[in-house]
Amino acid sequence: MRRFLLFIASCVCIVAPQLALAQTAVQEVSQRQQDLQNQLSAIESQISAQQQLLDIAQNQHQTLQTQIDAFNAEIKKTQLQIQAINLTITQLNGNIGVHNQTLSQLSAQLSAEHESLAQILRQTQMLDNYSVVSVALGSQDVSGFFGDLDAFTSIKSSLADSFNQIQQTSSSTEAEKEALQARLAEQEQLRTVAQLAKQQVQAQEKDKQQLLTQTKGLEANYQKFIASSQKSAAQIRAELFMLRDSASIPFGVALTYAQAAEKVTGTRAAVTLGVLKQETNLGENLGTGTWRVDMAPNRDQPVFAFITQTLGLDPDKMPVSKKPWYGWGGAMGPGQFIPSTWVCYGGFVNTQTNTCTPTAGLGLAFWQGPWQYVASKDRVRKLLGANVPSNPWDAQVAIMATAMLMADNGAAAQTPAAERLAALRYFAGYAHANNPAYAFYGDGVMEFASQFQQDINQLGG
Repeated sequence: MRRFLLFIASCVCIVAPQLALAQTAVQEVSQRQQDLQNQLSAIESQISAQQQLLDIAQNQHQTLQTQIDAFNAEIKKTQLQIQAINLTITQLNGNIGVHNQTLSQLSAQLSAEHESLAQILRQTQMLDNYSVVSVALGSQDVSGFFGDLDAFTSIKSSLADSFNQIQQTSSSTEAEKEALQARLAEQEQLRTVAQLAKQQVQAQEKDKQQLLTQTKGLEANYQKFIASSQKSAAQIRAELFMLRDSASIPFGVALTYAQAAEKVTGTRAAVTLGVLKQETNLGENLGTGTWRVDMAPNRDQPVFAFITQTLGLDPDKMPVSKKPWYGWGGAMGPGQFIPSTWVCYGGFVNTQTNTCTPTAGLGLAFWQGPWQYVASKDRVRKLLGANVPSNPWDAQVAIMATAMLMADNGAAAQTPAAERLAALRYFAGYAHANNPAYAFYGDGVMEFASQFQQDINQLGG
C-alpha cells in the first residue's frame, strides 16, 4: 500500500514549471536587443539632423542649389528611416524567437500536465477502492498508518492543484499566442512601410536627376523651369485621383468630396486625400482578395455578408484586401475599412445588444449577429445627407468615411503634429502610432497633403 501511495505521489511531481527556461532565453537576447536599440537611437538622431537640414533648405529662397540640398536631405532621411525600420524588424525577430520558444515550452508543459493529471485520475480511482481499515491493516505500525493517511489526503488535494496549474498554463499559452500574433502583424506592417520608403527613395533620386538634366545645372535654367512647370487650374482638376478598389476619378471631383467632408468633420481636405493617396500605394496584392478566403471567418465574414446583402451587392464579386501571411485581410474600398470597423460607420448593429461594438463577455459570438441596418446610426449617410445605405466602395462615401476616421483619430485639430499622429493611428492603431519605425508613413501622408494643399491653393487663386 505504501509503495502504491509513493508511486501516486511521484506522479504529482511530474509537472515542473518550465518558464525559467524561457526567462533564460530572454536574458540571452537582451544584450543583442540593447545593442540594436543603441544603433536605432543613433540613427534616429541622424534622422532628426537631416530633418533640420531639410527644413532649412525648404525655408530658403527657392534656388537650384537649395532644391538639390532639399532632395539630398530628403533622400538621406528616407535612407536612414529604412535602416531604422530594418533594425526594428531585427529586434522583432528576436522577440518572435523568444515568444516561439516560450510557446513551445508552454505547450510541452501543458502536455505534461495533462498526462500527469490523467495518471492521477486513473490511480485515484484505484485509491478510492481502499478503505481506512485497509490502510490501517497494510501499515506496519501506528506512525506508518497516519503517514499513509497524510499521503492519501495529499494525493487527493493534488488534483485541485493540478487543475489550477493546467488553467494557469493554458492562460499563459494563449497570452503567448496573442503576443506572437501581434509581433508578426507589426513585422509585416514594418515591411510594408520599408517597401514604401524604398520606392520613395527611387522616386526622389529620379526627380533630382530629372531636375539636373532639365536645368543642366544652371540657375537661370532652373528659374525658367520653375516658371514653366506651374500647372494650370484646368490641368489640376483634370488629373486622375487613383483610389484602390474604386474607379479613378478626376482630382477636382475628389477635392469636392474632400472639402465637403472637411466642413462636417474638421479634417483638412488635403490630409484626407493624402491618406487615400498613401493607402493606394500600400502593396500590389491588397484589394485582390475574396471574402471567403481572406476575411476572418468568425469576426468579419458574418458582418460582411450582411453588409453586402443590405447594399444589394454580390459578396463574391466585391474586392477586399488579400490576407497577409500572419493573419486576416478583408479590408473594403478606398479607405480600407474592415467589416467589423465599418459597422460603426455604416449603421449596422447587433440586434441582441443594439450596439456596433462587442460588450464584455461576448467576444467572437457577438459578430455572429443577428445584424440589422439602422439608418439613423449610419454616420456616413447622415453627414452626406444621402437616402441610401453607405457603400464603402463608393468614392464619395470612402472619402467621407476616411475624413471621419481621421477626425476620430485627432486630425480635426488641424495642426501638423495632430494630423501626422492621426495618420499614424489610421495605419498602425493607437498602440503603435508613436513607434519611430512608422514615421515614414506619417511623413508620407503629410508630404502628399502638402502637395495637395499647393494644388488646392492654386485652384483657389
